[in-house]
Amino acid sequence: MTLADNAAQSRANEHQTKRPSRLFKNMTAKVASIPMVLTALVVFVGCTAWTITYSFTNSRLLPRLEFVGWDQYDRLWSTRRWLISIENLAIFGICSLILSFVIGFTLAALLDRKIRGEAVFRTIFLYPFALSFIVTGLVWQWILNPDFGIQQVVRDWGWESFVFDPLNNADIVIFGILIAGIWQGSGFIMVIMLAGLRGIDEDIWKAARVDGIPTWKTYVLVIIPMMRPVFVTALVIITSGIIKVYDLVVAQTSGGPGIASEVPAKYVIEKMFQSQNLAQGFAASTMMLLSVLVVLIPWAYLEFGGKKRG
Repeated sequence: MTLADNAAQSRANEHQTKRPSRLFKNMTAKVASIPMVLTALVVFVGCTAWTITYSFTNSRLLPRLEFVGWDQYDRLWSTRRWLISIENLAIFGICSLILSFVIGFTLAALLDRKIRGEAVFRTIFLYPFALSFIVTGLVWQWILNPDFGIQQVVRDWGWESFVFDPLNNADIVIFGILIAGIWQGSGFIMVIMLAGLRGIDEDIWKAARVDGIPTWKTYVLVIIPMMRPVFVTALVIITSGIIKVYDLVVAQTSGGPGIASEVPAKYVIEKMFQSQNLAQGFAASTMMLLSVLVVLIPWAYLEFGGKKRG
């Protein structure tokens, strides 16, 4: 046997001896995590499988295994109320993502310039996120009320013809809800972006200034690409919240006028607990789950797939 063969055999033996030690490494932490893992499997995976299964049944007030195939999904996608809720979610989601990122990053970039009173401004911008969505919805319902809100204030200033009543206009009601959502969520995005900006090496800024690169071009070409993981994380967090939006709508409009501001989460709640149509609610919630997976799977691939290849 040659020297190379002996070396290969020794490496193989060493690898085999190390494998059991890795398995039993940090056993205390692994044992302690068993209850949480079991809870996640039973509650999340189990309940998800149960919901998907019963979405193919004819369950009404109580769940029953009377399968009807794809009937609930056909009924769902032929319901005007569900289609309006999907349209509203798309408008709300796209506008929320764009405006939240633009406003949040702009505020973070301004605070990152080490301005005086930074802590005060950071607290003011973040304060809305500390409120519940119900409180935010009620506050903005009062602000947008035409009798004593923005419209009445502007009219008291002399502009008698000024009209600003989005919550009672079916064509633009979703934008009235969007204002409240942006007001509450932008501060949170600002904090995430500010943390990412503070992680950028100061030498990069110094090199950009020495080379005479404008500040805006440094942000666009250097800083933002370096903050890709921060943007991806913020995207996942805010998108998951958008898909589940419910409180703002209930507090501001209750889905009105008519069904003009319906959203999927409200449709699910009302079908399951008011209309007593469990199967239809399960079908709608399954579609919401697919929306979440559309966001989470690319995020998991970008976060873990790239690292594994590297």
